[in-house]
Amino acid sequence: MAMAPPAPALPPLQRGALWRGTALALWSLVLLRSSVDGRLDLLLRAAFHPLVAFAGVALAALALAQLAQALPRSGGGRERVRAGDRAVLLVTALISAAMLLWPPAPSFADLASQRPRDQTAEEELGFVLPPSQRSLTDWVRLLRAQPDPQLFVGDPVRISGFVLPVPGEPPQLARLLVRCCLADAAPVGLPVRWAALGPAPPADQWLAVEGLMALEKAPPPGAGERLVVVPQRIRPIPRPARPLEP
Repeated sequence: MAMAPPAPALPPLQRGALWRGTALALWSLVLLRSSVDGRLDLLLRAAFHPLVAFAGVALAALALAQLAQALPRSGGGRERVRAGDRAVLLVTALISAAMLLWPPAPSFADLASQRPRDQTAEEELGFVLPPSQRSLTDWVRLLRAQPDPQLFVGDPVRISGFVLPVPGEPPQLARLLVRCCLADAAPVGLPVRWAALGPAPPADQWLAVEGLMALEKAPPPGAGERLVVVPQRIRPIPRPARPLEP
């Protein structure tokens, strides 16, 4: 009995495996490129960067498997992609291509204004750095652990961060704390007496500030006094390569 000839392979643009493989390959390229060009430092803590690279390698393997199925000589290329699936895969591919062409450039000030302030307090600090070596985050944690502001009046300050507008008072110098990524980011900041050297700088600008700690009356609804940085020198700096802090 004569056997029927094999069904002819579909044209390339109608093969489902080819569309899926192309989309997976583009997303693999996004993850792998992000792992080496520094953009992950704007989105994710460094501890999680290897997971992104691993996911990129896994997607690349899946993409190769799909593309191999699309080859007629491998017995594939006969699965027709439906119009709806093709539209979804096309949109997915366009999004990944856009991410390759236009890397993310988040505004930390805008993000911080939409996030609740970090409320985690250190009950006891095991080691306290000298004043001039404390980062902005070190100062915030120290002031929470030792709430008496009189202890730190006159201490030298050398900190850096971005300018964060605060409703009802002058902007603060701030940093973003993350446990994983920008999705759980929480801002911490220190008040600065900008008038000591001129008008307040624009939001989102990164600055290095050197000065002294001083006391001032806390704005309402607070009561009592709080520490404020009195700058002696302010200079603009580029955004750090790793701006997120754990």
